[in-house]
Amino acid sequence: MSRSTAKTITEHEANEVERANTTGKRPVVFVHGLWLLPSSWERWAQRFEEAGYVALTPGWPDDPETIDQAKAHPEVFANKTVGQIADHFDSILRKLAQRPVLVGHSFGGLMVQILAGRGRSAATVAIDPAPFRGVLPLPFSALKSAWPVLGNPANRNRAVPLTYDQFRFAFANAVTEEEAKELYEKYAVPAAGKPLFQAATANLNPWTEAKVDTKNPERGPLLIISGEKDHTVPWAIANASYKQQSENGGVTEIIELKNRGHALTIDSGWREVADTALAFVQRYV
Repeated sequence: MSRSTAKTITEHEANEVERANTTGKRPVVFVHGLWLLPSSWERWAQRFEEAGYVALTPGWPDDPETIDQAKAHPEVFANKTVGQIADHFDSILRKLAQRPVLVGHSFGGLMVQILAGRGRSAATVAIDPAPFRGVLPLPFSALKSAWPVLGNPANRNRAVPLTYDQFRFAFANAVTEEEAKELYEKYAVPAAGKPLFQAATANLNPWTEAKVDTKNPERGPLLIISGEKDHTVPWAIANASYKQQSENGGVTEIIELKNRGHALTIDSGWREVADTALAFVQRYV
């Protein structure tokens, strides 16, 4: 599917935009990453609404509404590109009456940086964000986490599920076995292979969609949150993203949360991460 054929805004997303514009409150748009759905942000949305914001949890193009639907029809995830997904969110942001706060996790963390680089954000929080062009480190654990997709070139055009063991390593290494199994059953869905290939080759492709305008003076304040024990986006990647973003004239910060893995937005310690993000947002918006 090309970017020009990106699916239009869903009825649910249009209703969220209308609600946000009607309330007059500052919108906060949450962007999920690979192997998750918008429902992964439910507790975050409630937390930010309690703090006086209005939350939106739009999906990637063609996202199913439920985990069961996602597992029954994994093919709907296939062939999504970084550019197509970013443009989908961009079209939603343009309908908001005021510039939103953007919060993204993993590939969602890359998306919100792309959108902030387009001047679409009042403030941005990128949590364990996937790398973009110019981010050079590739630790072994990051390669191992992505290998279920990158290990087979045919996966570029497929939707790829993670086995429990793969999820345990990539997401849930910093929680108990019992919690890891619960998270896998509750949240894990197949994911598009193409964005991982785009990120993996971004530094070899000058025309890659996996790039961020870090210099735009309209980018707004940016916080990168890194989980100390994250295998998928280790500190080396998060910090390299921070160094790229630090070239911007705006506020750029990074914080490492101890003993946290890639599942930090959905595991039992989610509130610590949410409150860290909220405190940053409240300082500037």
